[in-house]
This record gives sequence, C-alpha cells and structure tokens, in this order.
Amino acid sequence: MEANSDSVGIDVVLPEEGRTAPCCPHGPTLLFEKVGKGGNNGRRFYACSACRDRKDCSFFQWEDEKVSEARMLAREAEMQSKMPGLTRQDYCNRFLKYASLPLHEKRFCEDCQILLLPAEHGAHSAHRTAPVTAAQLRRPSVLLRPLYNKKSNAQYLFTDRSAHFLLDTLAGLGYRKVLCVGTPRLQELIKLRNLEQKQEPMQSLLLDIDFRYAQFYSQDEFCHYNMFNHHFFGGEASSAVLDAFLRELDGKKTWRKQQNPGDSNVDMPIIWIFPYFFEPRILECLPSLTMLDYQVDYDNHPLYKHGKTGRRQSPVRLFTNIPPNLVVLPKEEGYRFCSICQRHVCSLNKHCNKCNLCPSKDGREWKHCSACRKCVKPSWRHCVSCDRCALPDHPCSRAHPEDGCFGCGSLEHKRKACPLRDARRRNSYGPKAKRRGGKASQQPPKPEAKKKSGAARRAKKRAPPL
Repeated sequence: MEANSDSVGIDVVLPEEGRTAPCCPHGPTLLFEKVGKGGNNGRRFYACSACRDRKDCSFFQWEDEKVSEARMLAREAEMQSKMPGLTRQDYCNRFLKYASLPLHEKRFCEDCQILLLPAEHGAHSAHRTAPVTAAQLRRPSVLLRPLYNKKSNAQYLFTDRSAHFLLDTLAGLGYRKVLCVGTPRLQELIKLRNLEQKQEPMQSLLLDIDFRYAQFYSQDEFCHYNMFNHHFFGGEASSAVLDAFLRELDGKKTWRKQQNPGDSNVDMPIIWIFPYFFEPRILECLPSLTMLDYQVDYDNHPLYKHGKTGRRQSPVRLFTNIPPNLVVLPKEEGYRFCSICQRHVCSLNKHCNKCNLCPSKDGREWKHCSACRKCVKPSWRHCVSCDRCALPDHPCSRAHPEDGCFGCGSLEHKRKACPLRDARRRNSYGPKAKRRGGKASQQPPKPEAKKKSGAARRAKKRAPPL
C-alpha cells in the first residue's frame, strides 16, 4: 500500500449505481480512499468490509487494477475454503437429531465449538468436550466462546439486566416481531420467554456474522449475515427469509419498501445500540433517532459495566426513533422523568434552563458555560486562548484540527459537507492515469510552493486582525 505521511484518514466511497464491487470471503468489498491534508485524496482501493486487519482477510485490490484470470480463480478457491462446511439445511437436520438425543449423549466440543452427534465423539476424543444440558442448549451465547478480535468480529454480549430491559420495553410497547441484528442474547431471551407462555408469543429473527449460531436455530430463526455490506452468506434463500419476516400478516406489506407513498411518517421502529460519543455522526445520518440515557452493559467487557460512577460508567446508549416519553427507564436504577424534556434521564442529568434540555451524555452532572453558550463536562474549563472549554491540561492552540473542514480550511462546515469535495474527486479520477507497481506512470508537476494545511488556514482565519 502506498505510504503517505500527509494522510489523515481513510474514507469509504459509496458505490456508483450499476457498479459491482469485487468479493472477498465476507461478501462484496468496500471502496476506500486515503484522505490527505488540504483535501488531496490518495489512490482508491477495495478491501474487506468486515475486517480491518489484512491478517484476518488479505483481500486488497486497487480500484483501477486489472485482475488476471488465475488470480480470480485463486480468490474463488479461497472463498470456498472459508465457507462453513455445512449448509443451513444440514445444520437444521443436525440440531433436530441432537435435540432428540438422551442427555448423556449430548456433548459439545469446546475446541471446535460444535455440537457433537454420537458418531462424532471418537473423532474429538483428544479435544476438550463437555456435556450439554437442556438449559445450555437454549443459551448458545453462554455455551459458545465469545470472539475477541477487535479488528474483525469481537463479540460483547448483553448482561441479563440489559437484555431483560430491552425485551420488557419492546413487549410493553406492543411489538410482536423483533429483528435482532448482532444481538444473540436478545434472541435467546425472546425464545425463553415464549417457552414460558405467560404472554403473547413474539417472533424474532437473528442476523449475525457468527455462523456458529446456525447450529442452534432453524432457517427461519437465523441468517448468516454481514451488516457492513448487507450481505447474506446463504444467498437469495437467506435474504428471502428476511423478506418474509418483514412482511405484515396479510402477506402484502413490508416495512418502508412497500409502504404507500402517502405514508411518509410510517417508519420501522429502531433501537440502535452504540457508544454516546458517536451521537453526532449517528444523528447526521439518521436525524430521526434520539439518544436515551439508559446505560447498556456487557457480560464480557472490562469497562462497559453498569453501576460504576464517574467516567467508569458504560458509555453505550440506546438510539431510537420510538418517542422518548414511551421508553420508561427503571427508577430503581437511578433514572427519573424530566417533565420539560418529556423523557427519562439519569438522576444526575439535571435540566439546564439556559440550554432548555438535560445535557449530560455520560451520566455525570454537567455545568453550563456562558462563554460557550452550552453545557460541558464537569472536568472541563473554559480556555480563553482556545475560546472553548477543554480539559485543564489540554494542548493550548488557536488552531483546532477537529474544527471546520481540513480540506478547504473553512470553519463553517466539516469535510464531508465540503462543496469542493466532489469537484476534487472529479478532477482527480476523471481521466485515470496508467499505474505500474502501485505508482502512477506519470507524476503531476510539483507545485512551486507547498500548500498550507487545513489547520494552518483555519488558524489564519481565527487569528485577530492586525
């Protein structure tokens, strides 16, 4: 990959209509481009959508690269080798056989992470195996070993507290169908509640990139799925399962896609679970969502725990388009209802009359800064030199790279909204230069003087007049 000391990040380039991306074992790849200082973009390339480390998925291809037939065949062979050894139907048949076995014959291989039929016990005799109870069979996320690779498929599982809260909330609001994307604990709890037969049954479908869950669910309950590129590993048969699940009872209506043109206000209820510090980016893409104060915690995460104080609290929150006043947060866990904001908030999240909202994002009580005209974290102080609030020991400078656009230097917008961004792309990628060995065969003439970076231009704009 080309080295570029002036690179400040990598952007995902949305695909052009009618253009097909090459595939890796995790489905269609994504098109990336390096972002340089001053808005100069690097060469575009395709890489895996699910893995951020090429040790986990080695796929790499320049956008304008011509791939030989031999390389294409090698890729196809690699993708076939990475596919699960059994089909979804095979897994379903195995599970039916396994469920009918007497208790003493039910074994699980901890090394291979699979349920073992009696005929397979001998082949796994040198492995670590364990008996499986009926209760464990209904909780596959407890039986399976969580994956911990942060650059590909790290799995952090809801605690029972968070899973029960989510299910109680959905059931209380009258929802009877739940699409669980990457939330196996919620799927399990729905199935367990249905077995109790204490309330109206709820339908659920789990979409997850971990194919191991195929051992425990029918074809109508689980699809092997990559959410980063909306890829179903089972092809059209799996995507048809989702389509059928989304249809209404009359068999004619599907959320959003099949809504009547006049029903512009009808939208699928969503609960997106993500850290609060991603709020600006999430709301930029989905402005109909609202972040709630509820702290989601995980069994197997060292930091994302409920009940801790200060900065040690879990930063994970709920983003939803369900009206906030309908989501009741538990009083016994320290939440209260703000009659002005018309939503439940953390007890320390005090309403600010100047901001006219409950401003805290992290569970602590924030304070209002008159100079910034907004509430800030309690540990921040207003810096006269920087003209903003920050930590007392922050690097003081009048130029803030995070403010404004590092492409053109304007303080009025971010780079993603820069009006010059698309123009630069057209100029850079219109007539494509022939490239050899990862470098362009013809280099553009070097400018006489080095252009100022976006940070330098912003600093100049901030500077007081002489």
